[in-house]
Amino acid sequence: MTSPEFARLLREISVLALPAIFAITLHEAAHGYVALRCGDDTALRMGRVTFNPLRHIDLFGTVIMPLLLFFATGFLFGYAKPVPVNFNRLNRPRRDMVWVALAGPAVNILLMIVSALLFYLVPFLPRLFQQWFFENLQYSVAFNFILAAFNMIPLPPLDGGRVAVGILPDALAFPLARTERYGLLILITVLILVPMVGARFNLDWNVFGHVVEGPVNWILGEISRITGVG
Repeated sequence: MTSPEFARLLREISVLALPAIFAITLHEAAHGYVALRCGDDTALRMGRVTFNPLRHIDLFGTVIMPLLLFFATGFLFGYAKPVPVNFNRLNRPRRDMVWVALAGPAVNILLMIVSALLFYLVPFLPRLFQQWFFENLQYSVAFNFILAAFNMIPLPPLDGGRVAVGILPDALAFPLARTERYGLLILITVLILVPMVGARFNLDWNVFGHVVEGPVNWILGEISRITGVG
């Protein structure tokens, strides 16, 4: 690999990795912080109520797998180390579980809004830095929206599953909670394996991608229109 090709690869990795690391780090830290405010200090004692990404990053799930998937399929998917929460130590376990779960996606929506506002700074930056910063913001908006939407799927162990278990009546909440041990396997099958199998037969089975693609493109289009940065 020549030096220009290597430099281009590093640049592509940076505009993907930096927004993802910020989004995932703040997402996980938010879970731990809200759990602490609701009475459970488990995450604090394990050093997870922090903005240090090294405390949250899973080498395979946060870095290697998302990059491999993105360059191979165009689909961005990853995960961090789950923040430990002892729901029995929460002040009001069922209610507080909902707030702890909502904290992560809420932070991602906030990061998406902040990233959108930062587009106004692009024209004032040094020319050599503008395009790199612009692409970082694009991926930050897209990744934070996707991370929030993905985590609100009502299937444990995702945040949306925790919210559903917390607000549904017992007759529905208990069976849903029991699916947690299979949740990650179900998600990998539906979100990754099914689209890959479909692609082998020239069939587009990337349902989640189609659901979020429209809103992400609309958001980026509106940001471009409002800020005048295209």
